[in-house]
This record gives sequence, C-alpha cells and structure tokens, in this order.
Amino acid sequence: MKERYTFEDLKRIMAELRQKCPWDRKQTHESLKKYLIEEAYEVLDAIDRKDWEALKEELGDLLLQPVFHARLAEEAGRFDIDEVVDHLCKKLIERHPHVFGEEEAKSAEEVLKSWERKKVEKKKGVLDGVPKHLPALMRAQKLQKKAASVGFDWSDLKEVKEKVREEWNEFWEALESGDRERLEHELGDLLFALVNLARFLGLDAEEALQKANERFVKRFSFVERKVKESGKDWGDFTLEELDRFWEEAKRLERG
Repeated sequence: MKERYTFEDLKRIMAELRQKCPWDRKQTHESLKKYLIEEAYEVLDAIDRKDWEALKEELGDLLLQPVFHARLAEEAGRFDIDEVVDHLCKKLIERHPHVFGEEEAKSAEEVLKSWERKKVEKKKGVLDGVPKHLPALMRAQKLQKKAASVGFDWSDLKEVKEKVREEWNEFWEALESGDRERLEHELGDLLFALVNLARFLGLDAEEALQKANERFVKRFSFVERKVKESGKDWGDFTLEELDRFWEEAKRLERG
C-alpha cells in the first residue's frame, strides 16, 4: 500500500483488475450501466446530506465508472482514458472563449447561453445530446431548455399558466371518459406543462419532486412510529386517525 495514490495508479490498478479479477473480467459496457446511475445518485445523496467524507468516497466510486468504461474501450482498440481527458480538455477550452479566448461573458446566464449555442453548432439537431435514460422530469426540463435556446418557447409566465390550465382540463376530461390510453397521454402532457411552469419560475422540477418524496418519507415514518408506539396494528386505525398523525408530523416540521 502506498501513502498516496495518483490517477496513473488508478489506471494501472484497473488494468490489473481486468486481468486477474473474475468479476471485473466479466463486465461489459452494458452490464456497467446500472452502476453508473447508482453511483451518480449516491453522490447526490452525499451532497444533500452535506456529508463531505461520504462525498469524497462517492466521487471516487463515480470516477471508477468512466475509468472502467475507458479500459474496456482500450482493450477493444477504440480509445483510452487519456483520449477521454484530452477530448474533455479541448471541449472545455472551446466552450469557454470568455476564459481562454477573446469573447466576454458578464453573467452565468450568458455563459450558459454561449455553451448551449456551441453545443447546437456541433450537433445535427437542437435536441441532440439529451439522454433518453434521464429521469423523466429531468429530461423534460432539459428538452425544454434546449428548445428555448433557439427561441422555441413561451413568451411569458401567463402563457405557461394558461397551458397548464388547458392540459389540466384535458386530463380531467380524459379521466371522466375512462379511456386509459387517452388518460396516460393527457397525464404526460400535464406533467410536461408543469415542468415548463417550474422552468419559468426558476425551479428544478426533478429536485422539487425529490424533496416532496423526502417529505413524504419523513412524515410517513412519523405515522409509522406512532402506530408502533400504540401497540396496535395498522388495521386498527381509521384513515382519519392516521391523517391526524400526518398533520402532527407537518406541524413538527414547521416548528
């Protein structure tokens, strides 16, 4: 064991694992996909908890994924991790002319617009580069931002609110009709419109829903604890009684 390892050590260790470890030898780009997603979410969890030691560890686990994929590519004669780093450096320099060139950018918004413009110039279509495997809310917001970057967007918040109302009415009509296929269609349109509303309000729809999930977990855990403390079963409580526990949890949140 060395006192301190470097990125070069990581590359060497990865190569040795591919030669000597049965599990590592068995992996493919496809089999590793789920780990890349899992590690990314574990990084987000560490950030949300402000656990910096955990963040250091999770970033390492996340870093392993591109190193692993690059090693597989190198063995197949496609590219290696040094080429990945080279490509990244060149892209960062090219897309930051206000730092490495003669352009000026006075705000983060100007930087973002310039970045998106240069990405569009490199691709065949405006929406290219938005991965299909992103969580749906996150993908919707990215698609909308891409479209908005070339002027395909609502003029103001009032129009967005009217669109949400329109989609809600269409969803409600579908609900009344009992047509499941139509209902799914209209629910999707309503959710997409709500993401647009979030974007216009400067909110992140994915993050907003994640926070709502966490509130639900916290409040439901409180209800569950109350049920256990009572010595009774869930079935011994009415919904109204359980809802009182829920409201108590909300009051405790507010302090």
